[in-house]
Amino acid sequence: MTKIRIGIVGYGNLGRGVEAAIRQNEDMELVAVFSRRDPSTVKLKTENTPVYLVEDAKNYKDQIDVMILCGGSATDLPEQVPHFAQWFNTIDSYDTHAKIPAYFDSVDAVAEQNGTVSIISVGWDPGLFSLNRLLGETVLPVGTTYTFWGDGLSQGHSDAVRRIEGVKGGVQYTLPIKEAVDRVRNGENPQLTTREKHARECFVVVEEGADQAKIEKEIIEMPNYFADYDTTVHFISEEELQQNHSGMPHGGFVIRSGESDEGDNQILEFSLKLQSNPMFTSSVLVAYARAAHKLRAKGDSGAKTVFDIPYGLLSPKSPAQLRKELL
Repeated sequence: MTKIRIGIVGYGNLGRGVEAAIRQNEDMELVAVFSRRDPSTVKLKTENTPVYLVEDAKNYKDQIDVMILCGGSATDLPEQVPHFAQWFNTIDSYDTHAKIPAYFDSVDAVAEQNGTVSIISVGWDPGLFSLNRLLGETVLPVGTTYTFWGDGLSQGHSDAVRRIEGVKGGVQYTLPIKEAVDRVRNGENPQLTTREKHARECFVVVEEGADQAKIEKEIIEMPNYFADYDTTVHFISEEELQQNHSGMPHGGFVIRSGESDEGDNQILEFSLKLQSNPMFTSSVLVAYARAAHKLRAKGDSGAKTVFDIPYGLLSPKSPAQLRKELL
């Protein structure tokens, strides 16, 4: 069996997850990791796999079938993906929802010109949740779609907390409000405000002598992050933070509540409960890498989203196997 040759750009939590996911897929192999750090300081779990500087990646064009980019959405991916799409089929997890249309266009222009396939915004939201929002509103055209996130640790909101003066460490959890979820599942089709759908809970370690009241006020009133939510702040020790809040759980629900023509209430729901957000997201990235490789082998090119990828292309099984085993 000829294996799909994978490269990884970035070796943080997501990059390590991609490495782990590749080991679970027999039709794939990790060829190399590319990092901005000194390669000698990056220690992989996959034996005999080299680490190179990011700027050297283009020299390995003919050795890699799909490059999985594991940087952040704020600054890394908008620059890296159009750059790497000159030479490689790419997969990324760009998740700034409002900017996805413009991001798609910038990647598509490069991929089309260079004959590569780039599947953007892969993960669980955007990604699997997006597919279920599409499915829900297509199957139940008269209705309302609700997305709830959590219980889960939000990396972006946690980072915002840690940037406050006097904060030594901290995490933030997004919590769906049970009453709101129950009303949706009961078919009430409620109109819910941001505050009615989710709450936020912070666990914070402060520097010695820091003003806890001032920090709490700054968190609760922070625009775009906490001001629109009921937010609870707990001040804890560094030991408690390390012991109880070092994992990265997450998850959530997509619920479509709709009506049939005769007025019957119909509920379609998809949910995730993840012990490790980056490990699960990386598994999705790896599955879509297989699809990118198959599309390019058929002569396809350009940017794609999860809406453009048939589920069958994600599987290592043949269409005949899928029809026999899963249909």
